[in-house]
Amino acid sequence: MKHVFNRGSNPSKPTFLLLHGTGGNELDLLPIAGMIDDEASVLSVRGNVSENGMPRFFKRLAEGVFDMEDLVFRTKELKEFIELASSEHGFDPNNMIAIGYSNGANIAGSLLFHYQNVFKGAMLLHPMVPIRDLELPNMKDVSVFIGAGKNDPICLPQETEELASLLDGAGAKVVTHWENMGHSLTRSEIEAAADWYKNNF
Repeated sequence: MKHVFNRGSNPSKPTFLLLHGTGGNELDLLPIAGMIDDEASVLSVRGNVSENGMPRFFKRLAEGVFDMEDLVFRTKELKEFIELASSEHGFDPNNMIAIGYSNGANIAGSLLFHYQNVFKGAMLLHPMVPIRDLELPNMKDVSVFIGAGKNDPICLPQETEELASLLDGAGAKVVTHWENMGHSLTRSEIEAAADWYKNNF
């Protein structure tokens, strides 16, 4: 998978896995990673799916309607890529935190739903519930920050609350941060994520 790896100045810090939103690329979230911890290593990945020329991490059938077969396939593909990249770049795959926005947050959520201890933590920015009716792994050692907009037309507040409830039910330590905004990222949301990171890691 097309990606960027930047080695951080402090190898004991977690490695950030950056996952962009629809139409983004592997450079989009690098400034956000720097705002959260400029000493951490970063693995930033471009989605392998193209929707009308816009990179994504998995296919969808319509706005908010996921192609579940492709989601499961792409989740496994990304998991295998992380393992290959950890070997190639020499970082610890057991010490990773995902930072995903929109479509990237959804694939990060799918990784959490499918694989136990895939991340130590995750910052899910405007995520949806990736998949329903799945027995979730034990997440008692996982901390999750959810950034959400009260007026988000894509990720409705009840979707955010359902995701938080599912993660909490699996044992994850979940913090939900609300903005009075829509689907776009805000500086105050990233600052809240940075505070959460400092308190937990």
